[in-house]
Amino acid sequence: MANTKSAAKRARQTVTRTLRNRRVLTGIKSHTKSLRTQLAGKDSAAAKAAYQALVSELDRAAKRGVIHKNAADRRKGTLARALVALGSK
Repeated sequence: MANTKSAAKRARQTVTRTLRNRRVLTGIKSHTKSLRTQLAGKDSAAAKAAYQALVSELDRAAKRGVIHKNAADRRKGTLARALVALGSK
């Protein structure tokens, strides 16, 4: 239990931010799973659309500070290579 008003406020803010961050991270995981499913199914057009949606989510999360910018870039790069490999096959 918080001992001061400011500590209590910080605790409330932490709960709110945790819920917001959890929602964003869950969305990122869902988009990633969708993209990986499209890549496994060899569906190039659907994979490109899923990749664009994922990139948008990652950039938004990085801008808000939910994940680190380099982590977002790393995920985008890894999945972009997989997308390019799908197109060359």
